Amino acid sequence: MATLKGIPVSAGISIGRAFFLNRSGAGPLPRQTLPEALVGPELARLDRAFEQFGLEIEQARERIPAELREHALILDSHMMILKDPKLSGVAKRYVQSLGINAEWALDKAVADLEKAFEALDDPYFRDRIQDVRTVAGRVQARLAGQTAETRAIESRVVLMAHDVSPADTASLQTDKIMALVTVQGGKTSHTGILARTLGIPAVVGVTQLEREVRDGDLVVVDGLRGVVVLSPSEDELARLSDLKYQFEAYQAGIMRGCHLPGETIDGYRLKVKANIEMLDEVPTVVTNGGEGIGLYRTEYSYMNRAKLPTEDELYQEYLDLATIMSPRRVTLRTLDAGADKFVSTLGALDERNPALGLRAIRLCMHHPDIFKTQLRAILRASVAGNISVMFPMISGLREIRQAKAMLAEARAELRQEGQRFDTELPVGIMMELPSAVMIAEVLAREVDFFSIGTNDLIQYSLGIDRTNRYVSHMYQPLHPAVVRSIKHVVDAAHQAGIEVSLCGEMASDPFCVPILMGMQIDCISLTPQAIPGIKRIIRQATMDDCKILLKLVLESPSVTRTNALVQETIFRQFPDELMFYSSLLDREETPTH
Repeated sequence: MATLKGIPVSAGISIGRAFFLNRSGAGPLPRQTLPEALVGPELARLDRAFEQFGLEIEQARERIPAELREHALILDSHMMILKDPKLSGVAKRYVQSLGINAEWALDKAVADLEKAFEALDDPYFRDRIQDVRTVAGRVQARLAGQTAETRAIESRVVLMAHDVSPADTASLQTDKIMALVTVQGGKTSHTGILARTLGIPAVVGVTQLEREVRDGDLVVVDGLRGVVVLSPSEDELARLSDLKYQFEAYQAGIMRGCHLPGETIDGYRLKVKANIEMLDEVPTVVTNGGEGIGLYRTEYSYMNRAKLPTEDELYQEYLDLATIMSPRRVTLRTLDAGADKFVSTLGALDERNPALGLRAIRLCMHHPDIFKTQLRAILRASVAGNISVMFPMISGLREIRQAKAMLAEARAELRQEGQRFDTELPVGIMMELPSAVMIAEVLAREVDFFSIGTNDLIQYSLGIDRTNRYVSHMYQPLHPAVVRSIKHVVDAAHQAGIEVSLCGEMASDPFCVPILMGMQIDCISLTPQAIPGIKRIIRQATMDDCKILLKLVLESPSVTRTNALVQETIFRQFPDELMFYSSLLDREETPTH
């Protein structure tokens, strides 16, 4: 028996026989210098490989099964990568300037992009290098003369592959796939999205997979711990089979109760909403019992495209979202781009510290035409009657008033044009900077609601980049400064008579939610997959217990002591819930407790 480690991206346990969809075609890429006479033909060969894979993407888009239609968007993003001159153009320049073969040139172009992606803070965007590698890998395969044919699956199998691209999705026999395991991929890769859509376990980033596993081997895919067990012993097989049934029973239980309200035993009501970035995620929100959209990340509509979205495109997107979710409320966060979220049409800025630079509301005020277009689209869509808008990265009063003035201008324009909109559109702000926290009482008089963005608030308050391996262990959600900051914002909001929600990772952390409940926060917003488990914890809690825990946490002088007492308390109150819960969270990492 052997165990291979990887990254869990879809929870569950599956036992079956291995079946390889594809392998890496191991072996070094050919590296050759070319005489000047062969440079032209080599460029033509590179162009043909790009064109061939582009045609395959188009064909795959037409064949993709109805149940996987949302993956057509990922095919679109792969087509954008394929056409992006930062990949094909740079590869061609290397062929011309260095006189090297197409394979070597393409590999160098990918290496250049890898360096740029490694500098990004946001795990989602950092993981997008996997898409670049996938596209480049398929082009390399075409350069090597390989075709896009896939093997037929005869019976139910554990599907293994070097990588599963969106183009592969079109020809997969999904009813015969028990689990997915790949060499490539990260937390936000396409394989994880596909597995969660199919409701099967998946582990990615298993670097030794192709060397250690053969077709037909008996394997156990543990999507809870992120491991693949090869040729398990009878005892291990029995243990994992038992764990599989326990998990399935737990998951069935939380799904049965996910449409019940988030209400404690003693009647405290906490609204539980979802954070999403694409319209296609709405069915997942509804299925998991989301009571609305607490955060719709509108910036994703601006990315991976050659032109900025038009007002009508944005209007239709927002209206569709609001109509589908009606009567549940939808909160649209205005464009939060900059730093590690690139909008290619705006061009890259030369900033020494982009995380503290021209991003979010600052970028919008720097490009008022883009901001006005989005505000007009939001206002027009607000006729649905269930839309709210909020501005990100507010540091003080001046930014709120500038943004509200721009909103007022958009209202005036639409009114003059005879366009309908919600005249009572709720306006809120993200509370994610320490400066905003310190003057929460002042800011509360200017808006209709607060939404606390704890991911940024923790990083800015503690001076921690959680993606930096040297200091990520210091990223502590229950640091006394963080807890007291959140409590201050909640109290300021309630004193002003406005609602306050929280939309960071703390909202999906079972160790943090009871503390937030003790503060009497009005709403939490989290990844859709985490909603059922968090609702179950809320429904088994009492407000008295949550207030007692909050008091102990506020009195604690250190994060070490806080983590210890919270862990002891939560495990005592919810022992059965925590056996599987952390494995269900679809996020980059779980903070240390």
